[in-house]
Amino acid sequence: MAGSDRGDLTRTAILALLGTVGPLSRTEIARELDVSPATVTQLTRELIGHGMVEELDLKPSRGGRPAQRLGLVGSAGRALGVKVTADHLVLVDVRLDGVVLGSWERPFDPGSPDAAGDLADAVESTLSTITGVPPLLGVGVGVPGSVDDQAVGTVNAPTLGWQAMPVGERLRRRLNLPVLVENDVNALAAAERIYGRGRTHRDFLVLTIGRGVGAAIVADGRVYRGARGGAGEFGHLCVDPQGPLCGCGARGCLEAFVGSAGLLAAARAAGSPAADRLGSVADLGRAATAGDRVASRVFAEAGEVLGRATAGLVNVVDPEVVVVLGEGTADWPFWQEGFDLALRAQLYPGRRDIAIEVEGWDETSWAQGAAALVLATPFDAAGAAGEQGRLVRARLIGTKP
Repeated sequence: MAGSDRGDLTRTAILALLGTVGPLSRTEIARELDVSPATVTQLTRELIGHGMVEELDLKPSRGGRPAQRLGLVGSAGRALGVKVTADHLVLVDVRLDGVVLGSWERPFDPGSPDAAGDLADAVESTLSTITGVPPLLGVGVGVPGSVDDQAVGTVNAPTLGWQAMPVGERLRRRLNLPVLVENDVNALAAAERIYGRGRTHRDFLVLTIGRGVGAAIVADGRVYRGARGGAGEFGHLCVDPQGPLCGCGARGCLEAFVGSAGLLAAARAAGSPAADRLGSVADLGRAATAGDRVASRVFAEAGEVLGRATAGLVNVVDPEVVVVLGEGTADWPFWQEGFDLALRAQLYPGRRDIAIEVEGWDETSWAQGAAALVLATPFDAAGAAGEQGRLVRARLIGTKP
């Protein structure tokens, strides 16, 4: 490998380390990356010069000279994140350190004859309102479906009616910017890796509940995508072959029981007093809070189904922690008892003490995950973002692609 290539990889590794672990001294960086202190000194000097890394406070030492700590500069870059749903778009402007600078919502019809063009229009219109610093590094798009490759961005999303939709190609052609496209739950996992629980765990699961059910598997610090980018379709695990019809066309999928439509159908079938007022799961949650025992039971039974299925996934991939996200977490207290009992009962011995972390949620979280696709690129020494990742890094350090 040429010396310059090795230097580029080490710069990326330094950014990755500071982004996922936090501020460190030069000595600690050299030890963690197994490179010479002289190399770290040279490369961090360059990163400081590019405005990507800054010197922070002195770290106390035991008798020796205090060590200068280095940290990531959040204002070194920004990204636009776009979450695509069945009826609207959520867009956020996010700094390199995860701080949200602005958010927007736009109407969107994925069934439009030119849905990709409409998406490009909405993104272009939003970008026209973003000016000044930090510099824009690129656009990340999260979709509820499978994506062949982040850097290509061809989408198969049955819930949107998309088959081989060239989202990445159309956006890059229109915007003349780096564009990364990914399954929305995998995008959340990327955000968790650099800003959330993944800072301290290299093997974890992200589980999402809401309109659907999804999962992302992070193994050795990387999101596992599978052969065709479709890994993590947890919602389509069959839990009862005689169960209700799922939106994917199969019967008895996990999502058909615990997704939004399944919860509402179960509440109506069970004769909830609030059945005639249930237009959304939020209505079901309000009914449970008001003391509707049928509504509470629907959540608890859904929690049992979800807990058993999650135990199977935990037994297979052996994560350190499970992070639960999504709109459904607003009602987690009603899910929790059924979920916890079923999960622990089905876990393999030795894994029954696994931590379940339920995080706060609002709709912009999906779009923040999409932005993290771009913002995580400088932290990705493995180069998972391909050519688009190279273009993002070039924009970050102010060089020509």
